[in-house]
Amino acid sequence: MDGRPPVVRASDGDRDRALRVLSERVAEGRISTDTFERRVDLVLRARNEAELADIVEDLPPTGRVVARLTGLVSSVSRATARVEAAWRAPRLPRFTLPPEGLGRIVVGRAPGCHFLLTDVTVSRVHAEIRRTPDGWTITDLGSMNGTRVNGRRILGLARLHPGDQVGFGETSFVATAP
Repeated sequence: MDGRPPVVRASDGDRDRALRVLSERVAEGRISTDTFERRVDLVLRARNEAELADIVEDLPPTGRVVARLTGLVSSVSRATARVEAAWRAPRLPRFTLPPEGLGRIVVGRAPGCHFLLTDVTVSRVHAEIRRTPDGWTITDLGSMNGTRVNGRRILGLARLHPGDQVGFGETSFVATAP
């Protein structure tokens, strides 16, 4: 060996760390957008750890106050996004689960069903909801367009809890306790 440290190839994790440093500095206003774009290009072209280190070594470290302020703004932004998403979410009609005396409900378009739906995407005999000692279960009865609980299509028996979204074909409800 000639005494020099071995050249280590840059990993995706190393690139991600360098990109995170650059994005934090541009968010703090410590580097310009042009500098940010030029250095991102360099990060993507870097072949080893040494080249990545050269790209970010001259950047000033994040101050504690700036880091806390950036974290606070980020938290508020995430909370605001969650509130906006909840506000935009569709208001689904309620589907009351079977009470104690009624052990089973059949959902479908057929006149003999307990819960009759007129949507053509609902099969004549679509699904069955049963009350068990542990709560409620739902079973798809071979429908063409499926039964979903919280957006996931069920293939067999599934648990159903108050507050879950339940869908029969294209029709969806929010399950509520009796």
